[in-house]
Amino acid sequence: MPDLSHVEAWVFDLDNTLYPAECNLFRQIDARMCAFIESRLTVDAATARRLQKEFYVAYGTTLAGLMREHQVPAQDFLDYVHDIDLSVVPENRTLARRLVDLPGRKFIFTNGSVAHAERVIGRLGLAGVFDSIFDIHAADYLPKPHRPTYEKFLGRHAVSAAAAAMFEDIAHNLEVPHALGMTTVLVASAADWIADEPTGKRPALPGDRHDHVHHVTDDLTAFLSAVRTAR
Repeated sequence: MPDLSHVEAWVFDLDNTLYPAECNLFRQIDARMCAFIESRLTVDAATARRLQKEFYVAYGTTLAGLMREHQVPAQDFLDYVHDIDLSVVPENRTLARRLVDLPGRKFIFTNGSVAHAERVIGRLGLAGVFDSIFDIHAADYLPKPHRPTYEKFLGRHAVSAAAAAMFEDIAHNLEVPHALGMTTVLVASAADWIADEPTGKRPALPGDRHDHVHHVTDDLTAFLSAVRTAR
């Protein structure tokens, strides 16, 4: 039983963390990103995919690279890539109950947008559960894993890192939280679509272990049901 009795702020990534990676939402988003690049930069499909992955590795998100190198308006990109089918996301009433029962404040911290996060948590049945959503706009378009963005989140919401837990599906995005003193939880999945993700940037697989990760789970709902809290 993991002891998280010190945690007063529960911080969750959105995609592939609050919902199962098996939903394959990111496959849809990935395809939309490539299509956006192909159209906006007038390149072929192979070039668009290569640029998408290069931006992701170099800047933390594809959007950050497009903004930096091609002055693409953030909202144009976000509106396009998040226009996806969410019917594959299942309602999770048990997760909703577990989150409500956690003592302290609950946050979503995402490289996506508030609009996308609200649509997803609506499908999950988690509307009204979270105190706030910190998105890429709030981060001034500097995505995770850049340290200033985590510091901005902590400062804006008066969160003590030592009393916070961060849940993420990408191990690299937990390096800074660990360095800041947060408890880190890696949410793993055996979803078969992640094999072509860049090394170090792919979602976690069951069995992954890292020195900067305190806990690993492949079932967020079960993990939250088992943890020891202050309540």
